Amino acid sequence: MIDRISSSVNAVPLLINGQEISTKTTFEVKNPSTQKLVSYSCSAGEVEAVKAVEAAQAAFPDWARTRAVKRRDIVLRAAAILESRADELAKYMQDEVGATKFFSEKINIGVSAEIIRDVAGRIAAIQGSLPSTLDESTTALVSREPYGVVLGIAPWNAPYILGFRAAVFALAAGNTVVLKGSENTPRCFWAIGKVFADAGLPKGCLNVLYHRPQDAAAITEVLIKHPFVKKVNFTGSTAVGRIIAEMAGKSLKPVLLELGGKASAIVLKSADLKKAAKECVLGSFLNSGQTCMCTERIIVEASIEKEFGDHLKAALNEMFPHDQPPQVLVNSAAVNKVRQLVDSALDQGANLLFGKIEEIETSSAQMRPLVLQNVTNQMDIFYIESFGPTVSVIAAKDEAEAVAIANDTEYGLSAAVFTEDLATGLRVAKQIESGAVHINAMTFHDEPSLPHGGIKSSGYGRFNADWGLNEFLKTKTITFQN
Repeated sequence: MIDRISSSVNAVPLLINGQEISTKTTFEVKNPSTQKLVSYSCSAGEVEAVKAVEAAQAAFPDWARTRAVKRRDIVLRAAAILESRADELAKYMQDEVGATKFFSEKINIGVSAEIIRDVAGRIAAIQGSLPSTLDESTTALVSREPYGVVLGIAPWNAPYILGFRAAVFALAAGNTVVLKGSENTPRCFWAIGKVFADAGLPKGCLNVLYHRPQDAAAITEVLIKHPFVKKVNFTGSTAVGRIIAEMAGKSLKPVLLELGGKASAIVLKSADLKKAAKECVLGSFLNSGQTCMCTERIIVEASIEKEFGDHLKAALNEMFPHDQPPQVLVNSAAVNKVRQLVDSALDQGANLLFGKIEEIETSSAQMRPLVLQNVTNQMDIFYIESFGPTVSVIAAKDEAEAVAIANDTEYGLSAAVFTEDLATGLRVAKQIESGAVHINAMTFHDEPSLPHGGIKSSGYGRFNADWGLNEFLKTKTITFQN
């Protein structure tokens, strides 16, 4: 990206206190599949970051007092506006990250609208309680109240799902929000702010920022340390999540983190192998493998490894034929990371079950699926999240060893088990250390009514449904003498 003084009136603006804000400093946004310039974007500095927080603080008292039904109606309108602009918003995502129409429109926009509607339906049900007390002359009231200003930080790989999610739960609970979006997808995050503004959200309730990569540390620190910011939610890598948690911890501010993953899919000999193969392919290579829930390891009982491998190759040839364009990663660095992990594993004795490591594409950010076999825990790819279009097939002698391999990771976000025996599936699922386990379905799975989040180095706290709403409500106890 190139720093420059913007001469273009079309640079993506920031959204602060209901206004589109232009800055002198801008950066380039390129389509990774073509390397062509998509747009310029304004870049927030420390001044804009502070203004966004101050705007959110000024808007908080009125928004917190806004009746639940009015908040509900605004959120419902946002879902309708989002769907009415599906083509336009999907195009932004296709341009900025090279996403497919299916992933940008059907998944990102479709799921986002469902999340927003689900949250809207829960707003009026927020309630406290009247617990009994030791002394009959004392009455206690426990209320649920918004924190105040919430900082939401969301990544580029699923900007609508993760961006709307970072904002809507906090807004629904009566908080105001500063949403810091990725520099890779500024137009997508701008669109999130516009959707809420056009739905009638009062100015200052949602402020949207993005900035140059080199400013990330300074801007993030300013936002987290600001005394008006009361809670932080972050979705992204585990490495950055640790930094966010440390910054927040120094200020004693609560955080909600959804971080990286190394999802395993266990295929048992009792599985429908053809179905398991298709689900594993989808789970591994949806959005070029660039989601934290994507399957990174397929653990197969040794007695069916050969048969399953044949089904896996058939599914890959069907879903990713060589005459179709290769998958797109966000940049060439992502491709290089995957290639280095694969090359290292091959040097240590792994082999390719599917794909060609030496294949050269027309863009340095393009890559076709690669499937490794004979991967061991002595190889980096066994533990490191590739976040790209590669998966390792690992043989296990039995169910117990399969579970042990699945749990041999610092991560714990999502997993899958394939078996036609429900009792076996439930038994195995309970043993896997993960925030979610999906039986006979891919590891990539999230829906509005189910809690979503990880354990271990995949984070803590939960988005979605009542779990997500409660993350943004603090508890206050009031007692009084009768």
